[in-house]
Amino acid sequence: MPCDPCYYVNLYVFSYKILTGKSISDALHVALASVCRCSMIISWNFKHIVNFQKIPLYQAVNAVRGYPKIEIYSPLEVINYET
Repeated sequence: MPCDPCYYVNLYVFSYKILTGKSISDALHVALASVCRCSMIISWNFKHIVNFQKIPLYQAVNAVRGYPKIEIYSPLEVINYET
């Protein structure tokens, strides 16, 4: 199982076409978080990262490649205002 983030950028952009070539930096963001086994990504990027159509696709690629599910949220979903 490759652990090179560039390999996963290639999967997200070219093999599975989750993102376009114009979104390579966004693909790299998700790829780095996946390869580093981060438990979640918090982002304001609703077009390419916190996108409810794309999140299951990122998770599917990770599952096929043996990486854990990565949770993806907007900052508003994780802020606790009660403290």
